[in-house]
Amino acid sequence: MSRIGRTPVNIPQGVTIEVAKDNTVTVKGPKGSLSRRFDADMSFEISDGRVIIDRPSDSNRHKALHGLTRALLHNMVTGVSEGFRKELELIGVGYRAVMQGQSLDLSLGFSHPVIIDPPQDITFEVEKGGRAFSISGIDKEVVGEVAAKIRALRPPEPYKGKGIRYRGEIVRMKAGKSAKK
Repeated sequence: MSRIGRTPVNIPQGVTIEVAKDNTVTVKGPKGSLSRRFDADMSFEISDGRVIIDRPSDSNRHKALHGLTRALLHNMVTGVSEGFRKELELIGVGYRAVMQGQSLDLSLGFSHPVIIDPPQDITFEVEKGGRAFSISGIDKEVVGEVAAKIRALRPPEPYKGKGIRYRGEIVRMKAGKSAKK
C-alpha cells in the first residue's frame, strides 16, 4: 500500500470536510473554502477528526491516484487552516518592489515597470526596503504558479546573480571570461 496514501489526514479545529456523491470534496476553514473533484474510484471515510482514503485495487493507476488524492486533500486542509506563503527576493541594482493598492509594482531593469494584479484569494506583501516580497493564499497550486510566473520575469543569471529568486535559493555562479586567462 502507498505510504503516503494510507496516512490519514488530520482535520484541525475549525475545519469541516464535506464529500458529495460525485467525489467533490469541499473543505471549509477559517481562511476560506476550497473545493475539488477527485477520481470516482477513490473513497473517503471521515471519522474521529481524520479522513482515510481507500482505493479499490492494487493496479498501478489506483496506487498513483491513492497518494495523489491524499496529498491534494492534505494541501486543501492545510490551506484553509494555515495558508501557504512563498517568499521572493530581488537581487540587482535598482530592482525594487512596491505595492500599488492590491497590485505589485516591480522595477526589474526594464524600460517600464511591471505591474502584477493578484488572482482571487492571493495577496502580496512587500517587506520594508522593497528588496523582498511574499505571496500568500489558501491554494498551494495557485501560490506556486504565481511565484513561478513572477520569477520567470527575471530569473537569476549565473554571472552576477541578478534577478528574482526564492528566499534561500542558491544560484550557482559561473566564472566570467576574465577567469579563463
